[in-house]
Amino acid sequence: MTTQRTLLEVDLTPLAGARFQPTGFPDLGAAEFTTSDGTQALLLESAQSMANWLEGTTWDAARCEQAEELAGLPYLRIVDAEGAFLSSSRLEAHRLASAYVMNGKVGGDGGEDWMAKRLGLTMGKPLDYRAVARACFALDPVSLIHGVFFARSKWPWQPKIARAVTSFVEAYRVLPAVNGGVKRDGVINRAESGATTEGYGMVPFSRVEYTAGRITAYFTVDHAQLRSYGLSDSATALLEALADFEIGTLLAGGLRLRTACDLRTVEVRGELPDAEEAAARVAKLAVECSSELGPVTEVHWTGRSK
Repeated sequence: MTTQRTLLEVDLTPLAGARFQPTGFPDLGAAEFTTSDGTQALLLESAQSMANWLEGTTWDAARCEQAEELAGLPYLRIVDAEGAFLSSSRLEAHRLASAYVMNGKVGGDGGEDWMAKRLGLTMGKPLDYRAVARACFALDPVSLIHGVFFARSKWPWQPKIARAVTSFVEAYRVLPAVNGGVKRDGVINRAESGATTEGYGMVPFSRVEYTAGRITAYFTVDHAQLRSYGLSDSATALLEALADFEIGTLLAGGLRLRTACDLRTVEVRGELPDAEEAAARVAKLAVECSSELGPVTEVHWTGRSK
């Protein structure tokens, strides 16, 4: 029977001590919830954030270039008028649909018109989902793993590709660990009008961290969705290898999500991908499906339109 989805569960624990700092949301703070059996839990890292962490494994920030293991794969490279690097489809929240792409230029074409042509969007004709997927694969295969939504009101269609790889981290049996500290000032150690807003004075502060009976990271890969793109067998296998590379690389050194949230692996349920083996598969499969992959594309962005 063909595998539809794979699930990997990874139990984690703080690298040092027992406390950790969860994701904080505006006007909400930590996302606490109660499970159906009454367990107090919280969302330690959201699906959106974990997608960014996974994508980050494909990028080498020091070189402003994709990871060496993925050399040869296409992506959109966003540069300024002088050709200096600004961003890429691996770094942008909206990936191929980034405002820097839509409002930039590729060759002599505006980014939005250029992308619409690449996706094959035509007024009065049904949306060809597989043609969109083929175009995204040629521009940046990673966009088919983490999803992309082209919300363009001018277009006859607004194509959307959901995440094929989903991950999040939850903590169970949580309790608050209330603590705090003080910002010291050895020169001005008393309250003075307006001093603290300028960075002076002694400023006490409180902080809420948490402890947990169990912390688990979940990773699901939707193989059925990857097959639904209608790519060649080699191209589909390349996407699966990329997913394995990202997951294996992310977990290889533990999860240091924040200064006060550094986690190590305790137990793995499911098959943990080997990042090195996955990288070798990526290199081999990229050659096999080279006709479906485009080049690295430079998008020139010269500033916001007035």
